[in-house]
Amino acid sequence: MSSIDFYWEPGSPYTYLAATQIGRLAAETGTTVNWKAFLLGKVFQARKMSLPAAIPAKASYMFKDLARWSALYDVPFRMPKVFPVNSMLASRAASAAAQQGSGEAAALALLGAYWGRGEDISQPEVVQAALDAAGLDGAALLVATQDDAVKDIVRANTEAALELGIFGAPTMVYEGALFWGNDRLDVLKAVIEGRIKV
Repeated sequence: MSSIDFYWEPGSPYTYLAATQIGRLAAETGTTVNWKAFLLGKVFQARKMSLPAAIPAKASYMFKDLARWSALYDVPFRMPKVFPVNSMLASRAASAAAQQGSGEAAALALLGAYWGRGEDISQPEVVQAALDAAGLDGAALLVATQDDAVKDIVRANTEAALELGIFGAPTMVYEGALFWGNDRLDVLKAVIEGRIKV
């Protein structure tokens, strides 16, 4: 079975939107999804890029665009009070969950907490509650965030993102080709199904 590497960042709204749809795409195309949390801030820093929302005109457009996409996907969306957010803890907790085969559940729980309800996912109690609500062991996953092996996963994912040429989130990687943004999901599906070539 072929797979999609889903490079995602908890603090990215377009990651949230794509995450709500990628499971269905995978089911429809017979693929699996590898959930790879990475630190987009480190990528921006390495590439000397700025946060899109730091540009007033782009920010104004982005907030309207996000509302449209959330309506199209019929998913809740709330602009968090804390933005941007320190996503290190959430990324590590999700990576620990991915190690246990629960990457999707953890990602959706944390993204939903932040972008669906506006909660501050830099806070341990918020992360634990979100993971618990998804049926995961939030307390154990929080403990795991201090393991060097888990820290190394996030670090390795970020380094891999840089090596692959990733510059934003979400980025889906399929057979070496990059697909950036939730609005590329239909293109990705067409490639997987062989309707278009990369």
